[in-house]
Amino acid sequence: MKIECLKEKLSASLIYAERITGKNLTLPVLGCILLEAKDNSLTIRSTNLDLGIEIHIPVKIEKEGAVAVPGQTISQFINNIQGDKNIKLEVVDGNLSISSSMGSTTIKSMSSEDFPTIPMVPKEKSFEIVPGDFVKGLKSVWYSSSVSGIKPELSSILISSEDEGLVFAATDSFRLAEKKIKTKKQNDFGQILIPFKNIPEIIRVLEGMKDSTTVHLSKNQISFSADGIYLVSRVIDGIFPDYKQIIPKETKTEAIVLKQDLLHSLKLATIFSDKFNQISVSVRPEQKVFELKTRSNEVGENVSRLIATVSGEDVDINFNYKYIVDCFQSIDVEAICLQFNGINRPVVIRGVSDKTFMYLVMPMNR
Repeated sequence: MKIECLKEKLSASLIYAERITGKNLTLPVLGCILLEAKDNSLTIRSTNLDLGIEIHIPVKIEKEGAVAVPGQTISQFINNIQGDKNIKLEVVDGNLSISSSMGSTTIKSMSSEDFPTIPMVPKEKSFEIVPGDFVKGLKSVWYSSSVSGIKPELSSILISSEDEGLVFAATDSFRLAEKKIKTKKQNDFGQILIPFKNIPEIIRVLEGMKDSTTVHLSKNQISFSADGIYLVSRVIDGIFPDYKQIIPKETKTEAIVLKQDLLHSLKLATIFSDKFNQISVSVRPEQKVFELKTRSNEVGENVSRLIATVSGEDVDINFNYKYIVDCFQSIDVEAICLQFNGINRPVVIRGVSDKTFMYLVMPMNR
């Protein structure tokens, strides 16, 4: 292999690819990035067997070929080359030689034949989406996933199709987030589960895509294609909980409060919360009271009264305040509606004028 390419394009592509390399003692080649020069294009591939990426960039080819090089080494080196717009890459005696006007470097390589293939998802089930919309769906719910892998279906993001778009959902059994995103017409694919640990890199890659992105789905994988980038992720073979059943059908107590007021009060609460992050919420509609209480035996206690529009029955209920704070990143409107349904029932949180997002938090025992 012998090529010449733009340093900037190569560096940007290697940053994506390096983050998807794997650390596997039995398969050290997973720590490598495969570079393959063919048909006036350099194909850059990496995989950790859960995620795989393939990026194509235009290059000037003098000799076709392929080489596998340690991902972190080549990414850091190319990113720190100064001065030159163009750089040359050549395989010499099985290793990769990189040269510019500032000097030359040799990086020890591994056999490209040992590099695993990146699976191509069949095109039977597919749809187009604006990448920013898909990212918004993921970001709106992914913090509600379980970080434990004991139940794979809980440590994943559910994506299902609806008449007008996609539904994203995640739960760790203590709280639940759901976000609806409108899309162009797509096939009804039922539902898929993307592993939680793959979501950060999927978000990172999709945020770099500008064009409409094609999504392909199969029983085992989901892929995203745009701008010369192909990203594929394993999906979980499991059944997501039927969460619709736990969403309360009626509301006994309702409070509407400004998001910034509630956020400020919760920040104060953190100073005085106990080791369980417990906060007590009291709503007294007749007295027009919406109150947050926190208490720590070591620090003291705090009571915050908020200006709120309240209606329904009196309620006193405890929550993990961190779960409440998490959902604010998914609510873009100024006012929040909290719907209570009794002391042992979850609270439902929505933006007052936003019907696309719903968040549910289970109460804590006293």
